[in-house]
Formats: sequence, structure tokens, C-alpha cells
Amino acid sequence: MTSIVITGATSGIGRALALEYARPGVHLTLMGRNPERMGSVLAAVKERGAEASGVLVDVQDRALLAQAIDAIDEQRPIDLAIANAGITSGVGGGRDFESADAVRAVLNINLLGVINTLDPLVQRMVARRRGHIAIIGSLAALRGLPYSPAYSAAKAAIHAYGEGLRPTLRRHGVTLSIVAPGFVKTPLNAEIKAPRPFEISSETAARLIRRGLDRKRAQVVFPRSLYLGLRLLGLLPARLGDALLGRQDVIVPETQEKSRDPMVSGGK
Repeated sequence: MTSIVITGATSGIGRALALEYARPGVHLTLMGRNPERMGSVLAAVKERGAEASGVLVDVQDRALLAQAIDAIDEQRPIDLAIANAGITSGVGGGRDFESADAVRAVLNINLLGVINTLDPLVQRMVARRRGHIAIIGSLAALRGLPYSPAYSAAKAAIHAYGEGLRPTLRRHGVTLSIVAPGFVKTPLNAEIKAPRPFEISSETAARLIRRGLDRKRAQVVFPRSLYLGLRLLGLLPARLGDALLGRQDVIVPETQEKSRDPMVSGGK
């Protein structure tokens, strides 16, 4: 039986991925923080024939997350782990800068939360010389966005971290894929007021992600046109790129998440 773990599985892309992978012969371990949404997604994947269990955990809690992953892997070795948990935050609507608390929450969850997920997985997969890790990043990693500096920074950092790990993991029989979606319609992004070129549904995003992961691609990037546009933007003189991005009228609500001190383990 294939064992798959998904963090941030109770909403948005995570929930869509859980449903996309749900089928007989698959055991899904879904991780999230909301008990009601967890119950809903567990019921939905079981209706599709998958076996499933839920773990209520915050990816900022390094010790508890590692304990949960170790327990799952001991019972049923993990074949695929998708590090998807994340939040968004930004500026606009009269706010020119992100608050210090918002910046730290985004970095702690979107960057350190992914690293907290990878740490125990890497050790176990390398030991048995098999396994597949997928990091859900973003096209925002390609260029710092003036309306979401912390989000862009966290995604850029986790892309670089994954790229740095990938060659070594490959030598040990472990695959690492970095997923960089563009605009995806999710509850997380519902209140963002901005142009959203080539926006797709979370269900479509999940299908594209699964297709890329099934093929063990090092990068799963979509839409290709937006990806190429951002790569070209990065080749422009910085002043011109700043001017083009600065013209956009964008409002990204500031997150209300409270970050945990990453130096404190066990969530205490």
C-alpha cells in the first residue's frame, strides 16, 4: 500500500491533493490544525476508497511534528511526502510595510515549517534509500514581489534549500521535487485584491502537481507562460522591474497568524 503524507491538507491545494491521491491501495496521512476541516477531508478521501488518518499538528512545532512523522513512518514507511503547509501575507490598502509579527509568522511557517517537515523525512528516506519529497513553493520565489515581500522571501529560500538538497538526496536514492504554481483559487487567496493572470482552480493545480510528481520531475512549474514572464522580468534592470511591479494596485491582507519561537521545541 502506498503511504502518502500531506501537510496543510485541510484546505486549498493540500485538500485538493488529498482528494487527487485518494483511491484504493493508498493510505493518506493528512496533517493540519483545524479539527472540523480535518474531519471533512478525511471523510471525503475515504469515500474515494483510500485509507486515511489525520494528525492535528502545527508545522512550527518541530518536536511534535518530528514525533508524528517518526510514528507514521515506523508503522508504514512513507513513499511520498508533500510539504504544503503555508500562509500568505502582504501589504496594500494603506499599509506600505508588513508588520514584524507578520513577517516572522510567514517565515516560520512557510520556510522553517517546511524544513521541520523535511528533517525527519530525509533521515528516514536516506536510511532506506527510497522515497519522494515534494515542496510546494511558488512562482513568487522567482522575483521579490513588492506587495508580498516576506512570502516571496520564504518561497525563494525554500526553493534554494530544496535545490541544494536535491543532488545529495538523489545519490541516496531519494527524489526531491519543487512545485512552483502560479495563481491558484483557494480560501487562502480569496481576500487578495490583485490581477490574477492564468488563475486556475485548486483541483486543476492538484492534477498538474500529481502529473509532475508521478513523473518524478525535479521541478513542477505552471503556468509555463507566467513562469517565463517572471524569468524574463528577472533579466531586466532592477529599476525597470521595480517600476513595472510597483504600478500594480494590489491589496494582500496581513496574516493574523502568531509565530512560535523557532528556537523552542515541543511548542512550549
